[in-house]
Amino acid sequence: MLGIFSSSIVSPPDELVAAGSRTPSPKTKAAALLKRFVESKSSSVSVQVGENAQFAYTHHNESPWQPRSFAVKDEVFCLFEGALDNLGSLRQQYGLAKSTNEVLLVIEAYKTLRDRAPYPANHVVGHLSGSFAFIVFDKSTSTLFVAADQAGKVPLYWGITADGNIAFSDDAELLKGSCGKSLASFPQGWFIYVLMCVCQMHHNYPLNFQPRLRPQRCSFDCLLTRVVSVIVVAFSCICNYDKHNI
Repeated sequence: MLGIFSSSIVSPPDELVAAGSRTPSPKTKAAALLKRFVESKSSSVSVQVGENAQFAYTHHNESPWQPRSFAVKDEVFCLFEGALDNLGSLRQQYGLAKSTNEVLLVIEAYKTLRDRAPYPANHVVGHLSGSFAFIVFDKSTSTLFVAADQAGKVPLYWGITADGNIAFSDDAELLKGSCGKSLASFPQGWFIYVLMCVCQMHHNYPLNFQPRLRPQRCSFDCLLTRVVSVIVVAFSCICNYDKHNI
């Protein structure tokens, strides 16, 4: 499976940028990566989502115990590989039909996260048991949600293409040609949740643990908004203090 996203959706992780800077190596652009996937994978399917996201997948040579699946619902796109051990109980939890498979369940779980905010992302991933990796992209909000199981039973890799796109795939050799040294295994048991330019990366601890937030990167506009918010709050506090003392 393959998911490619522009830097307007998610900023390249510092670790991958640093790895590519230390030992520069040949890279290709995202379009060439997608073309290579389609040409080298039998019976492959590719999907363009607007200008900033691309998906590709194939059922060729997939494991019968870890099949790949793709679905779209209400402008939420999802690529899923693996199998959930607790699929039956999750169907009941989310009130879904017995015919609901893993990829559709992940979409519904994501929509719960989105529509019932604040609903911590780790509560969605923390309920999943089994071997899995998935990529969710919500076109309506430009939200990216990527996760892998804690044991790393389904391999997932990510890298930076020559034109600064972030690519996710279960095929390391595929990414090597386009990402060079800016390539690494996606951390086992971690997930990223990117909404409105803010990227959060958490470890999927059991639900009674507090996940640790990794350093975030955001655009200048996001940073400016945060600074203005702090100034407004501080000014409000000062005014209230003055009124109290008068």
